[in-house]
Amino acid sequence: MKLLFLTALAYLGTAYAHAAPALDALKAKLQKSLGPEMKIQSVAPTPVPGLYELNLGKAILYSDAQGAYLLIGKMVNAKTMENITDRRLTELNRIDFKSLPFANAIKVVKGNGARQIAVFSDPNCKHCRELEHTLSKADNLTIYTFPFPILKPDSLDKAKAIWCAPNRSAAWHAWMANRQAPGGKVSCDTDALAQNIAFGRRLNVFSTPTIFFANGYRLAGALTSEQLERAFSAVQ
Repeated sequence: MKLLFLTALAYLGTAYAHAAPALDALKAKLQKSLGPEMKIQSVAPTPVPGLYELNLGKAILYSDAQGAYLLIGKMVNAKTMENITDRRLTELNRIDFKSLPFANAIKVVKGNGARQIAVFSDPNCKHCRELEHTLSKADNLTIYTFPFPILKPDSLDKAKAIWCAPNRSAAWHAWMANRQAPGGKVSCDTDALAQNIAFGRRLNVFSTPTIFFANGYRLAGALTSEQLERAFSAVQ
């Protein structure tokens, strides 16, 4: 049995050694076709023989083995109706929650704060305001809000005013809930906001709100209270 196991490992290692250069070559060929605007992060086989997954960070495309044809759309398991494309995007974009730059976030602790989420949010984002309303009703939650001003030209100005307020969490909530802008001059170091944008891009955050749970799982968009609780149950 041990000999059989070692033989299988050796075969798999040899197969991978032969497959890796082929995948690298396919990646290089397709990258040349797609151009620098569509950066291919990885290429991997799919459950369909001869079809390969192209990970673009915020999307997945599919290609034949020669890189002659591209498929754009969702891959679905015909038996279970599972959306394989969405599942793979979730897996590929999972993060190390502990690596987030928490010093650049607005922290709010509700109840015992046992559950944790991080939210990349823009002060001009309608769906972010809806999520803020949902979070205001949640309990036993620690919320790290990373101001992510990307939507409108004045998003950065609003984020700076909130970041420089004496009480950032209160200023953020007042603006998101009641459109009450903080007063006073912007006279503090706001480099954290630029760092948030750069860091978010590295995490493939391209829309707000983007939510990360403590196990690295992400969701995008406004959530209802029921959806939030289901998400917490799913990631535990």
